Amino acid sequence: MLDRGFIAYGPACDLQRRLVQTRKAGAIPDVLLLCEHPHVITLGRSGKRENLLAGKRVLEQMNVELHSTDRGGDITYHGPGQIVGYPILDLTELRRDVGWYVEQLEETMLRATSDFGIAARRVAGQHGVWIDAPSGEEKLGALGVHLSRWVTSHGFAYNVSTDLRYFDLIVPCGIAGKCVTSLERALGREVSIAEARKRLVAHFASALEREIVEVDRETLEQRLDSAQKLSGQSTAMVTR
Repeated sequence: MLDRGFIAYGPACDLQRRLVQTRKAGAIPDVLLLCEHPHVITLGRSGKRENLLAGKRVLEQMNVELHSTDRGGDITYHGPGQIVGYPILDLTELRRDVGWYVEQLEETMLRATSDFGIAARRVAGQHGVWIDAPSGEEKLGALGVHLSRWVTSHGFAYNVSTDLRYFDLIVPCGIAGKCVTSLERALGREVSIAEARKRLVAHFASALEREIVEVDRETLEQRLDSAQKLSGQSTAMVTR
């Protein structure tokens, strides 16, 4: 597990691609990458442009980036106060079942929310985790995944202290008439990112039956660089 901290969306996607490539080669074990992003709106593979409610000028004024991405799902927002988890897992070593995998990501967020005394639940036909509020169902955690040769990327986004006003720029996940919430709003008190992260990591390990070992950024970069060099040497030997 690597807690990458605050990182822009583009570099985070680049890091994911490197991790996926290296995981496919069997040069590294599974990795859970955790981070927070600066303000960014992302469009998934099934994203509809009409679900973006703000124009280019407004996005620039609010310092919000816009990215298209290869994850599943429609449109969503990432920003400070939201924990984003990118598991890079080889499902051939776990279970070749995308539906099961998505359920485990949801289960991770459900259990973490329960730790704070809130009853979250799934909603039929709508991925993510939801809680009941006076205004109706409100979405606390979203997910969108991508698989290539059974290696996963992208993942989940869990609102801890997120500024929910930024969700007004979109139709969240393309679901009209539904509100988004955060852990702090649901509890009516402050919640630290570190506290929520600790619970998510523990329940991710339990749901996926994985042992979590924390690594630092430098160690992971060294592993990736070494794997890339070995790959380059192998290619040179084949093409001589």
